[in-house]
Amino acid sequence: MKIFLIGFMGTGKTYSGKQLSDKLNIPFFDLDEEIIRHESKSINAIFAEKGEEYFRLLEKDVLHIITEYNESFIMACGGGTPCYYNNIDYMNKEGISIWLNTSIDTLYKRLANEKEKRPLIRDLTDEQLRAFIAKKFSDRKIFYGQASIIIDEEPVSLDKLIEKIFHA
Repeated sequence: MKIFLIGFMGTGKTYSGKQLSDKLNIPFFDLDEEIIRHESKSINAIFAEKGEEYFRLLEKDVLHIITEYNESFIMACGGGTPCYYNNIDYMNKEGISIWLNTSIDTLYKRLANEKEKRPLIRDLTDEQLRAFIAKKFSDRKIFYGQASIIIDEEPVSLDKLIEKIFHA
């Protein structure tokens, strides 16, 4: 079983992925952490030194490598992962994609406190952050909406998540 958790940054993909991994006894991968390991650089450093286009190609490559070399896993994908290089089609072909759909207000509250860790938002004022979230969310929704399963509840219930996976 290959499960890809997708959604905007700050939705809790890593948190839910680790919980799901423990409960189902399936390996967990955080795509961003795997990219960091692969490059021996932080996401911030990759963006600063080589730009977003390089990062997105690297992201696709690491996504494919993990998927092809592992029979079963839970993967927390980056917020933009499904939006580039037909990644959402690839994930749906290779396994189950799950969109953790979180409200813009909740995303704003979570992201306002961790801007420095996220290269796309670290230099934004709070007002700019809210506008950025609304715009990016709107742009990405078309990709997120192609997920095999959509979870609209906040916070995400582990039991509900498991129920949806096995009854999709």
